[in-house]
Amino acid sequence: MSIRHLDALFAPGSVAVFGASERPASVGGTVWHNLHQQFTGRLYPVNPKHATLGGVTAYPDVDALPETPDLAVICTPATTVVKLIEQLGQRGTRAAIVVTAGLDKATKQAMLDAARVHTLRILGPNCIGLLVPHLGLNASFAHIGALPGELAFVSQSGALVTAMLDWAASRGIGFSHFVSLGEHADVDFGDMLDFLGSDPKTRAILLYIESIDESRKFMSAARAAARNKPVIVVKAGRSSAGQAAAASHTGALAGSDAVFDAAIARSGMLRVLTLPDLFLAAETLARFRDGPSGGLTVLTNGGGAGVMAADEASALGVPLTALNDAMLARLDTVLPGNWSRANPVDIIGDAPAARYVAALDALSHDTDSAVLFIHAPTAIVPSAEIAQALLPQVTAQPKRVLGCWLGDQAVAQARQTFRDAGVPDFNTPEDAVRAFSFLRSYRLHQEELLQTPPARSAAHAPDLPAIRAIVDAVLADGRELLTEPEAKALLGAAGLPVVPTRVVGASADEALAAADALGYPVVVKILSHAISHKSDVGGVRLNIGNASELREVCTSMLARVRELRPDADVQGFTVQPMVRLKHAHELIVGASVDPTFGPVILFGAGGTAVEVLADRALSLPPLNTPLALAQIQRTRIAKLLKGYRDEPPADIDAIAQVLVSVSQLLAEVPEIAELDINPLLVNHERAVALDARVRVSAKKPAGAANFAIQPYPAELSETWQWKAQPVTLRPIRPEDEAQHRAFLEKLDPEDVRLRVFYSRRSIEHSELARLTQIDYAREMAFIATRHIAGDGEETLGTVRATVDPDNHTAEFGVIVRSDLKGSGLGHKLMHKMMDHLRARGTQRLVGNVLRENRAMLELAHALGFQESANPSDPDDHSVRFVSLALQPPGA
Repeated sequence: MSIRHLDALFAPGSVAVFGASERPASVGGTVWHNLHQQFTGRLYPVNPKHATLGGVTAYPDVDALPETPDLAVICTPATTVVKLIEQLGQRGTRAAIVVTAGLDKATKQAMLDAARVHTLRILGPNCIGLLVPHLGLNASFAHIGALPGELAFVSQSGALVTAMLDWAASRGIGFSHFVSLGEHADVDFGDMLDFLGSDPKTRAILLYIESIDESRKFMSAARAAARNKPVIVVKAGRSSAGQAAAASHTGALAGSDAVFDAAIARSGMLRVLTLPDLFLAAETLARFRDGPSGGLTVLTNGGGAGVMAADEASALGVPLTALNDAMLARLDTVLPGNWSRANPVDIIGDAPAARYVAALDALSHDTDSAVLFIHAPTAIVPSAEIAQALLPQVTAQPKRVLGCWLGDQAVAQARQTFRDAGVPDFNTPEDAVRAFSFLRSYRLHQEELLQTPPARSAAHAPDLPAIRAIVDAVLADGRELLTEPEAKALLGAAGLPVVPTRVVGASADEALAAADALGYPVVVKILSHAISHKSDVGGVRLNIGNASELREVCTSMLARVRELRPDADVQGFTVQPMVRLKHAHELIVGASVDPTFGPVILFGAGGTAVEVLADRALSLPPLNTPLALAQIQRTRIAKLLKGYRDEPPADIDAIAQVLVSVSQLLAEVPEIAELDINPLLVNHERAVALDARVRVSAKKPAGAANFAIQPYPAELSETWQWKAQPVTLRPIRPEDEAQHRAFLEKLDPEDVRLRVFYSRRSIEHSELARLTQIDYAREMAFIATRHIAGDGEETLGTVRATVDPDNHTAEFGVIVRSDLKGSGLGHKLMHKMMDHLRARGTQRLVGNVLRENRAMLELAHALGFQESANPSDPDDHSVRFVSLALQPPGA
């Protein structure tokens, strides 16, 4: 349901408390006390046993209330909840907090059914409640209130809510919103991300998550919120026993927590492991979000502190910047001869303030690295004096300095000076380095957020008829697991490089004939529908050099398999050439379907020791080349793939293409349930799949419709003949940023003013990113383009519509290049958008148009829009409101 009526939940003018009392240590009594103490709106206690509570008139039931409350807080027994929700909905209440615990599944569903009729929103049940400190709203039974601030905290755990309130209060940390979701029967993380992502009082969003129910809703909301402000997550349940019954290594390895990490990366959020780190990361991203993250230079007056920072950097994979000759020369001119001449830069304990200033000035020439300033107090110069001397440098934009004042009272004034100036400050070197590592991870995740690949992005189009024939035949045979030859044929049809494989019967003579045709040496594997992991039963033999050895292998392999798996029906052998690649690496590429986030793709170190090495990274499809390369980089084996000593770099682009092809296969073939390519053999020349396992399911667990992230909707592209030339109408893409800038720069300033209600000389990168990096699940922008000389294209016009999270109303904007006005292009773009919104079920299309923009008003009238006064400000006669019903009456 998303954000509809959440304003009644978080900014109510009136609140009714059901079960309010003055009984000490009761839930209803605590909620009433918390509200009565601070809330300045209208309060109504509801309890038939009381005439008044704390001097406030009490009411026996819903009907007796003097007005319809915006918000109801229900603290009554579970058996009363459904009836109360029905009565409140009929009265017109828009939101309720159900603090009550103990609702069984049937009661919970009846509560939701009663609320849905009236679009009444429910927080809970079994929750602590919520706090909105800047409104004095404490609709909870927490033992303590919250200070006002700019952080929002949302938690599934009620116990953590009260503990975090206590912890934050002792440290002076304030909140814009503090929310306990409880069992999140209605309002969930997706709704909260939608609401808080656009809340002007919230600077960063902190989440404590135990589980996610609607993954696509969550991912869509998370990606939208993460474009606006930092979203930082702690998730419980990092350990996983895996899936014991999985048919593939990938199915067993793709544990839910690893998949959650992949979801965090694709959504642009940041995950931390502890609750204190939530605040550490929030402080860092709030104050240093745009600072450099390439490397770290440590500037300190104490060698020990520098070593501690270096140790933590090594443990976290944070690179310490190497000082080049030019930097060493600069530092030599301002530091004493016995300085460290390395990073950490130890400027010696007797350093006066001027030495700090000079050293920091020298380091400022490296704009790609951040500087961690660490100071231990000395008797030589007061710390506060050093802080004042450094203020001009540490506050210069863009910010490049992180502070760490070691100690307590002796550095308290210096630490406060830095904090008042907006410089991120940390108590220990380890905290500072860890915070910087959060920034690096956040940046990588933000880069992944920008990627919106289509379902089809592989270099080679798959042979879908051939793939369909294989899948249909296997399912028709009553099987789910493909044989190795079938799996390789399927992968080959999908455009993946596979080794040629011959299928023969359970006869040494047939194997000999196949080997003669392929040429020695060969590999022989047992072929049985019942045996997935062939190596476990001695069903694989490599590097067979001649016919006599092959005959012996076939005989002994059959005997071994029949001894270990007498239940298995053996169809025969597969014979393939022994692939020998110099400088080769054994890798694994796979896919499986996570119960929460749907299809996932795995990459890592392969071979028979895949579980022991446990070197893998997961990604959510759809993938393109940048995302595939980013996935590869998250593994340890990536360092080996880059080459070392006399080992040449592997063909990483070929690996990336395999990952992209697997992503496309998952999109195009929904029956894929599990897939393993192990090993994928890769060297500096090529990649080839030596073995493969594929499981399919008639339940169709894959397919683009089941992706947690909606792919780029390439199917919405069309070509239109305009002025005797082809024009493409297609959804906008992130890579259109430069082209979109050129389009906007060609617009007449007056056209820009009429479209966006103000004029400007330039457009910032951040705004261009917002215009081109959209979430297609909730926003659409079509551009009209045509080819220009060479391989380029230019944008001629664009139409954009932002849909509310309930898919009820979309607000549009359209503009065409100034020299093309009146050509019919705007009309075509509007029809394109209207058709798209009708197809997705959006009810209404609206827009605000300046009264003087007669051309736009005439276009709106021609398209069937109704014109009226601006509903948000009827006294503003300069703006007209246009509205169009997109669906038939009653739809």
